[in-house]
Amino acid sequence: MSSLHHVALEIKPDDLEACLAFYALVGFEEVALPDDRLVDEARFLQGGPTQIHLVFADAPVIPPRAHPALLLDDYEGTLTRLREAGYEPKDRARYWGSPRAKLTDPAGHVVELMEFAP
Repeated sequence: MSSLHHVALEIKPDDLEACLAFYALVGFEEVALPDDRLVDEARFLQGGPTQIHLVFADAPVIPPRAHPALLLDDYEGTLTRLREAGYEPKDRARYWGSPRAKLTDPAGHVVELMEFAP
């Protein structure tokens, strides 16, 4: 395997706008769906080579510990933008020497942020 293409996260449709704004703060932007029939089912976001698929569900599954970990081009700048937007990233122990933080997105998913990969 060479890379992870996407992760799918279930959200309530009412959380879409807040999730789009949150993921924009960490470098993801909405991209066209591969099939127009998906418009009532999901939205796709792209950040570098990686996508996040926000999949609509009336009763989303929000795992308490499972999470995507995102590598940030501008770690400190991103944390600053998140804090200014009202989010509270919590510093975590450094793994592989990389600064890390965790927070929850507007739908309740844990998201890990990392400055660099191991």
